[in-house]
Amino acid sequence: MPRIRVLIADDQPLVRRGLSLILSPDPALEVVGEAQDGAQAVELARRLRPDVVVMDIRMPVLDGIGASRELAATVPDCKVLALSTFDMDEYVVGALRAGACGFLPKDSSPEDLSAAIRTVHAGEAVVAPRLLSRLISTYVRIPHDAPPPRGADLAELTPREVEVWRLMATGLDNAGIAGSLDLSVSTVKNHITGVFGKLGVRDRAQAVIAAYESGLVSARTAAAGPPAGGASG
Repeated sequence: MPRIRVLIADDQPLVRRGLSLILSPDPALEVVGEAQDGAQAVELARRLRPDVVVMDIRMPVLDGIGASRELAATVPDCKVLALSTFDMDEYVVGALRAGACGFLPKDSSPEDLSAAIRTVHAGEAVVAPRLLSRLISTYVRIPHDAPPPRGADLAELTPREVEVWRLMATGLDNAGIAGSLDLSVSTVKNHITGVFGKLGVRDRAQAVIAAYESGLVSARTAAAGPPAGGASG
């Protein structure tokens, strides 16, 4: 299989080098270039034709949002995975609206970064779980009387599946849900698979949106976060 060609764009040389060192050992990835600002990222992407640009949001000359917009217009086959030091929702929305396919905070693990690159290269969107619920609660306006999502049969969900779904919608990842409910991560994954099937949704983002549409969570409960401790059983 051909390797995924990756271009790194960040105004800090140490960050660029660090990202390159993290990604280069992965046999499925090939770092083909590094850019120090958004304008250079666009120039290099046009010339090198990478599959994915790992793009810092805040850069001089042209920021990551502007660069994402230009790449979407001029190099549409190139996917952008946006990175930021800050969990600022307006930057998440700006990057996604500009054409980025995903958004991760810079403190994400190397494994999460590599997985996100594969995900956006496959044509799917990825947003860090802890940012997803805040993004939706702040920027997705759901009428209070909206009907449940198509294909959903909420009555089929078990109480445990409902609790897993609720914690997912508040922004917890699988490990966080497992810790909150005193379950194994594999058990949580099985519950999430059941939730997806019964709701008729494809992925985590759709499940979170469905939680808002169904009234299971609201912007207020998501902002408050999950309760301390976990349910038994």
